[in-house]
Amino acid sequence: MLRTLPYSPPIHGSTAKPAVLLVNLGTPEAPTAAAIRRYLKQFLWDPRVVEMPRMLPRFAWWLILNGFILNTRPARSAAKYARIWMAEGSPLRVHTERQAKLLRGALDSREPTKHVVVGWAMRYGEPALATILDRLHNGGCSRIQVLPLYPQFAGSTHTSLQDEVTAWIRRTQNPPELRFAQSYPAHQGYIAALAASVRQHWEKQGQPSTNYRLVMSFHGLPRHTLERGDPYYYECQDTAQQLAEALKLRPDEWLLTFQSRFGPGAWLQPYTLPTLEKLARAGVKRVDTICPGFAADCLETLEEIAIECKSAYLQAGGDEFHYIPCLNERDDWIAALAELATSHLGNWPTSGTSKP
Repeated sequence: MLRTLPYSPPIHGSTAKPAVLLVNLGTPEAPTAAAIRRYLKQFLWDPRVVEMPRMLPRFAWWLILNGFILNTRPARSAAKYARIWMAEGSPLRVHTERQAKLLRGALDSREPTKHVVVGWAMRYGEPALATILDRLHNGGCSRIQVLPLYPQFAGSTHTSLQDEVTAWIRRTQNPPELRFAQSYPAHQGYIAALAASVRQHWEKQGQPSTNYRLVMSFHGLPRHTLERGDPYYYECQDTAQQLAEALKLRPDEWLLTFQSRFGPGAWLQPYTLPTLEKLARAGVKRVDTICPGFAADCLETLEEIAIECKSAYLQAGGDEFHYIPCLNERDDWIAALAELATSHLGNWPTSGTSKP
């Protein structure tokens, strides 16, 4: 026989707190082989990240991952991470945390959003996405807007993020309302911040008029993602074109490339490092490289571009190579994030809202 529970009337007048959750890809906890192995095991086992051909069973990838990659790659990656590790930790983690704190300040300064909670998480590694969602939910946030720090949409990033949030919802009793901000490859504030960062670089280093290229390097994806309908390639083109127009560059003064190729298959082209070597051999004396698809500096920008690609370009005969840092904690980028967050909050009340 069921025991009748006492009736508890709803509490009126309490605030239904909305939250903005910034999410970045992820990073190992330390520049060590063991930490990188844990990180890569989670990252590379995600079926959105490594899509297996239909004729190859997933178990085959498990054997390759655990039998070869996780036994060889972590040690090599540890040496690379050690070259760019900051005193506070991984650059990606440090910059993402700072961005969240600055975004909280930017929203606090606006009356409509002064009560919005801001959190941050990583899709892979720590702080784990589910942990931060639990924290926001348990803290009374009944509406959560998920804002990925990926300006261009890709199934391996945005859809994987949605998979993880959906899995959390399935495990959660009475989950909050959730919204996902999609991509923003041509957002006015984002493009303006990128353009301002390039102009400031030119003010310091000068802007050559001959034998010069601005290389816009985006993270690569397997070519089959384009053939399956992933919009990433076109959104990267959109961002690059918008940035070139904002800087008033001629078509022969800039180009788009893709970096971080993994595995033997065909990826989106042209590839960044071979393109830089080709430019050097063709007599292009100076290259400035920017990575618009990364909201925060990380291994792929600080080590792969600023160290490896620079070395390759100079060894191939180039004279001058500059890496333009990611947007990181720039005021104009934080303002753009605040605009994005506010627009996606939409008609969600952000203060003085009573729970039903």
